[in-house]
Amino acid sequence: MNTSSITALPGVELKSPGAGLITLDPVRTALLRGLDDLLTGLAARLSAPEVLGPPLLSVDGLARLDFFRNFPHLGVSAGRFGPDALDGLASGGSPQDLPLHPTGHVLPSATCYGLLLSLEGEDVGEDGLRLSASGRCFRNETHYDGLRRLWGFHMREVLYLGTKDGATEHQALGGEFVQEVAGRLGLTLTRAAADDPFYDNGGSRARLMALDPVKYEYSAPDGTAIASVNRHRNFFGERLGIRAGSHGPAYSSCVAFGVERWVHAMILAHGTAEQALERLRAAVTGS
Repeated sequence: MNTSSITALPGVELKSPGAGLITLDPVRTALLRGLDDLLTGLAARLSAPEVLGPPLLSVDGLARLDFFRNFPHLGVSAGRFGPDALDGLASGGSPQDLPLHPTGHVLPSATCYGLLLSLEGEDVGEDGLRLSASGRCFRNETHYDGLRRLWGFHMREVLYLGTKDGATEHQALGGEFVQEVAGRLGLTLTRAAADDPFYDNGGSRARLMALDPVKYEYSAPDGTAIASVNRHRNFFGERLGIRAGSHGPAYSSCVAFGVERWVHAMILAHGTAEQALERLRAAVTGS
């Protein structure tokens, strides 16, 4: 990675366009791109081909996955101006004063949803299926905080669908990779069990969650979760009719990286974006 020509913009400051919105300068952009390249190493290691998920998700599809039940606050709806608003727009009227019509879609809040919905009714076979994807995700948060919590951010995921044992192995391999990469980058991460978003907060499912955690988060020293490894049991396999050959409804698991949060963690650990970029270069080249 050649960093000699990557510098801050001379005499120019890139200001935030609004809450939860940040334009990355050249150094932070290079850091984000380089980190994403490094994190794709998990996909290469697991022979997970790269795909590109859809930019919008059907609200009907997400409702069948209990998304709105579990995350009623996160959805960012995609609306459009109808014919009744076009004259007002053309005459210079404020878009905020004109009605938006629902499209029946929302912006993705996680990369894996689009991939899972695209596999509805499929049989991934006895050996299972792995996919890697990166996309811009959006969340309607209660507050925003620099690179730690953004309105829109990049999420890379490596998804597995197949057998129960395969899903467990995928989660374990993902966790090992997170700690391996963190060590190369000089990051100290804390691993902790997290709430499982795919199950109820009460009753037998919550008791099962306490006995068998299915989600672990890896956090920087300031508490920012920058990666997670998740097992969904056969929840998505059952809901979407995805099978794993004779094993029945597919089990699934995913490894997720919030790339802007990795940028934040690197700057936190190494002092400046420039020093973080140099450490990334050293980790890539082995110098």
